[in-house]
Amino acid sequence: MSITDPIADAITKIRNAYLAKHKTVTINHSKLAEAIVKILADENFINSYELVEREPEKKIYRKQIFVNLRYTNSGKPVLRGIERISRPGLRVYVNSGKVPSVYNNTGCAILTTSHGVMVDRDARKQNLGGEYVCKVW
Repeated sequence: MSITDPIADAITKIRNAYLAKHKTVTINHSKLAEAIVKILADENFINSYELVEREPEKKIYRKQIFVNLRYTNSGKPVLRGIERISRPGLRVYVNSGKVPSVYNNTGCAILTTSHGVMVDRDARKQNLGGEYVCKVW
């Protein structure tokens, strides 16, 4: 089965895993999904992640990303929400002067720029715009 939007699929798997209080989640690998997961780890929304190569002997037929989810001491998810903004049917681009801030900078906007995938703070520092992929809070 082919997936039309692998980024939305990855974001939905992470969101649903937090709602179901899972400790880990497996998402399909793509370069953009890996970059988003790396940003989530850098921003402390997840504990860690691990890239797993395909191993047909273990019934892993494509490269995957194992994500260890992060919870507070009281058991509440650290990541309260993640939302896809730009999608295949409606791409959303922002100029360097109009890079959005998410919940008064308590969250982060993830952008794809000409210098790679980065959060809104880094894009403002480097005076870059790009495609507004998703927001996390």
